[in-house]
Amino acid sequence: MKIAVIGTGYVGLVTGTCLAETGNNVICVDINAEKVAKMQRSIVPFYEPDLEPLFKRNIANGTLSFTTSLEDAVRESLIIILALPTPPSEDGSADLSYVVNTAEAIGKLMNGYKIIVNKSTVPVGTADKVREVVLLNSKYEFDVVSNPEFLREGVAVHDFMKPSRVIVGTSSEKVKKIFGELYAPYMRQSERLIFMDERSAELTKYAANAFLATKISFMNEIAGLCEILGADIEHIRRGIGTDDRIGKQFLYAGVGYGGSCFPKDVQALAKTATEIGGDFRIVEAVMKTNYAQREKFLDKIINYFAANLKGKKLAFWGLAFKPETDDLREAPALYLIVELLNLGAEIIAYDPVAMENTQKQLGDKIKYAKNQYDCLEDADALVIVTEWKNFRNPDFEQMADKLKGKTIFDGRNLYSLERMNELGFYYNSIGREIVDPNS
Repeated sequence: MKIAVIGTGYVGLVTGTCLAETGNNVICVDINAEKVAKMQRSIVPFYEPDLEPLFKRNIANGTLSFTTSLEDAVRESLIIILALPTPPSEDGSADLSYVVNTAEAIGKLMNGYKIIVNKSTVPVGTADKVREVVLLNSKYEFDVVSNPEFLREGVAVHDFMKPSRVIVGTSSEKVKKIFGELYAPYMRQSERLIFMDERSAELTKYAANAFLATKISFMNEIAGLCEILGADIEHIRRGIGTDDRIGKQFLYAGVGYGGSCFPKDVQALAKTATEIGGDFRIVEAVMKTNYAQREKFLDKIINYFAANLKGKKLAFWGLAFKPETDDLREAPALYLIVELLNLGAEIIAYDPVAMENTQKQLGDKIKYAKNQYDCLEDADALVIVTEWKNFRNPDFEQMADKLKGKTIFDGRNLYSLERMNELGFYYNSIGREIVDPNS
């Protein structure tokens, strides 16, 4: 099939590349000419595991191409996928200006029947808005579909090629037939294609993200109780995670969720409830808990140094909001770094892939290490914020030699309390007792 993907962020580029991988002819459109030029030279604009080989292969095969011309893409394609940003407005609602403006442009450029697909996470009723805008600007027949993405950064290619489910919101039998063919290559092991109405599809994405964010915040609240009552959140996680009704995923306590989806989508869902006169108290509590979790972790560091951080050197392991990505959107590390800098601390950081993006945001306000051990040289403490695999089983002897103080604040609970006690580290993690060799 001939497909246009408008927007080449994480969602758009992964979607376009994976659709090309199964034999479709895909044109990706972006207004950033410099970015398009780089992609035309087979340069992936961001880090995502397993994406680059598919990206380069399909460019070489001629099934994946890039352009700044929306007109060319619209006229040459049957399916037009909108993978555009929907950032939060000041009031928390999703900003649909990119979607609506692009829909208007598509309507003016159409040269025949088109299927316009909302792939971005959008509020309930957006398909109706897009339909209205296109109808005002086109004389041709078209359908508007809600086809929300469920791609996790770090495993997005796997999620697209072997999806847990594909949701298509449409009332058109013609679209159902076409999308059945489009997604057939991804359904070879089992049928996971779910058709529903557009509004239900739009709300399903918000509901999924809000529920997962709720699990994270719930565990962080339990972790706070553990610290007061002397329990261990890791034992509790295993104890409840083995219950099939609960499941093992998203039960890890930490410094709070970040990224491009959870914060924005939870906020937008709360705003939607407010607009219709509803009271979504659970979602409001989830947001409050998430922000409080970062503050609690910051307080651990401040209290350890008796609120005197001026001149203290802190080493950070991890900058991205999660491992296997260079994405810094709503990353807890950035919040912590800014607050600690304001208190007079010196920061040196290491992240396997996110340092370049961090430097674009923070510049020379912090220092950047060549590797995780150079990062520790003469540091008063280590702060772990992202659970990269290479942080899980480090050389503790080398860590002890390089750190000025054998002090670790672990926002991801990477190490056992017994091991830290044996090695003589001060170790302050989430929802567990503090290991203090001096106590």
